[in-house]
Amino acid sequence: MRAFFFGVVVLVGLSLTVLSIRPGGLRKQLRHAVRRFRIVLVLAAVYVVADAIIRIAFPEGWVADYGPAGIAIVLAVVFVLLAQDPAPPPAAKP
Repeated sequence: MRAFFFGVVVLVGLSLTVLSIRPGGLRKQLRHAVRRFRIVLVLAAVYVVADAIIRIAFPEGWVADYGPAGIAIVLAVVFVLLAQDPAPPPAAKP
């Protein structure tokens, strides 16, 4: 049990270290993480609703077998496109 808690502490420490090293500092990286988490929550809700519709409309057949996997792939691509870091603002000219 001690090893588990030690692992959690090491994981949190390593995550904070990596996020602090990235450009913009920890606050900016955590803001991006929150944005990505919101996107994940919305896409998860879309997946659950789409899966429920597939299960009700097509209880058997290839759509019931491959539909949820297809939706998951499409939503993964949507996440990759939407969750990118926003473009940095142009540098101020002196």
